[in-house]
Amino acid sequence: MKRFAALIDRLIYTRSRNSKLALIVDYLKYTPDPDRGWALAALTEALDFPAVKAGTVRTLLATRVDEELFRLSRHFVGDTAETAALLWPDSDNRTETIRIPERSRGALSSAARISGVAASTSLGMAPRLRSGVRDSDTAQPSLSVSEAVDALAAASRSDAPAIVAALLDRLDADGRYALLKLALGGMRVGVSARLAKQAFAQAFGVPVDDVEELWHAIPPPYAPLFAWGEGRAPRPDLADVAFFRPFMLAHPLEEEDVDLADFAAEWKWDGIRVQIVRAAGETRIYSRGGEEISGAFPELVAAFDQEAVIDGELLVRGEVQGGPETQGGAASFNALQQRLGRKTVSKKMLADYPAFVRVYDLLAVAGDDLRGLPWTERRRQLEAFVPRLAASHFDLSQVIDAKDFDDLAERRAGARDAAIEGVMLKRRDAPYVAGRRAGLWYKWKRDPLTADCVMMYAQRGNGRRASFYSDYTFGCWTEAGELLPVGKAYSGFTDAELKWLDKFVRDNTVDRFGPVREVQKTLVLEVAFDSIHASKRHKSGLAMRFPRIARIRRDKPAEEADRIAPLRGMVT
Repeated sequence: MKRFAALIDRLIYTRSRNSKLALIVDYLKYTPDPDRGWALAALTEALDFPAVKAGTVRTLLATRVDEELFRLSRHFVGDTAETAALLWPDSDNRTETIRIPERSRGALSSAARISGVAASTSLGMAPRLRSGVRDSDTAQPSLSVSEAVDALAAASRSDAPAIVAALLDRLDADGRYALLKLALGGMRVGVSARLAKQAFAQAFGVPVDDVEELWHAIPPPYAPLFAWGEGRAPRPDLADVAFFRPFMLAHPLEEEDVDLADFAAEWKWDGIRVQIVRAAGETRIYSRGGEEISGAFPELVAAFDQEAVIDGELLVRGEVQGGPETQGGAASFNALQQRLGRKTVSKKMLADYPAFVRVYDLLAVAGDDLRGLPWTERRRQLEAFVPRLAASHFDLSQVIDAKDFDDLAERRAGARDAAIEGVMLKRRDAPYVAGRRAGLWYKWKRDPLTADCVMMYAQRGNGRRASFYSDYTFGCWTEAGELLPVGKAYSGFTDAELKWLDKFVRDNTVDRFGPVREVQKTLVLEVAFDSIHASKRHKSGLAMRFPRIARIRRDKPAEEADRIAPLRGMVT
């Protein structure tokens, strides 16, 4: 845990992406299995311990620390894990054995079998971090990451407090912080899953695209992945696994036009990209980031009965998106949101928000990988394939029959009226390749909407922005003169503007709520956004989609910012 805590500490205070990459590479090279695998899973939010919640920690801390002291400290620090780590009393007995209740040992064994490693039974001494951790820092007996994971995975709600307390008693403040971040999730150290995969590829000299594919098919602590990376075993065979393929992505269209002889055009629908995979009789649905979301859409899992891999847009049936010039039959994104993030779905939810997929591409069929073929050939096979699927749950994304680019531009101009995001342009001879490759796919989104809003709150960012107040909540006025929040943005501004905004926040703070600062309601921000939806998240009842700061309106008085009423008229 010492080395993991040191890694977390360095990642928090390191702004540079390349420096973060080097730290993770170093950790992966010189940390043994399975600790490094569990650490990698923790960094990428791939761990979940249902019995351990923030409330568990707060209740536990109340038995060791004055409740008022904790409340005031939590308010000041703004993070439960950090507060608990600092306030937890040090113990002289750091080698106390964790006694796993008899009823939990079965769960521990199951977790071990699933992960492919044996449950930890003893303490281990981790080797020295080359990037600055001294031998003296790791000399005292400590808790291994794998031992902590085993204990947390075996915990039930009733014995979780005792198990967490035993773990905390064996650690110093840095170790306690690392443990609690591991247990509660939400690392917020500026490490994305993509960065972690790149670190693995760099550490062991393997292609990052191969890492991406294997990553989602192998559960933590990724023992077969490390064995392959270090040359101790061949590349894992995924022939009978419904594994994730990295998505092909598009660049924004910045050229004035493209030749439609070279590019095909499709409508860009306002849903979420998904990949549906069926192999060895198992069907899985993945989001763009590789997260499995099958449980939220059981009707699609049941309906997809072909041994194949498709790429498409997940939508909900409705009448909002689409019109005479376009394909239709889809509801707004707000309707789709009712289905997202759920582990189980009620019959009423299935009936009220029926999901379907508009299919864009065919990546594999009957065991044949089609990704290396040009788009024209994949499209030919896709048109023959989609009729084999249930029409109630799948349809084919239609190619826009435009005469030339000017004709396409005219049709795109009506995309907002049809509630469509815009147009996709795909090079006809392009293979399906992971990530964004220049010149192959373009997205030509509809022009954004704008509103003049007033900054209300600010919060520090992550990664290289961890020292800056870079996340801004803003609002618009009611007719009664009350300022109500309508969105939150953390992009669109330059580095120089970020420094100016950070200074404004510090100079104009009127109150603090943990990590959040309330500011004087004097600064107007012109906010660009894609659409606006009804939402319970904000007191206004509205939420902007994809908001970003278009410009800082230092020239405009706050009282002249926009009103709520016109925004309500834009709701889709």
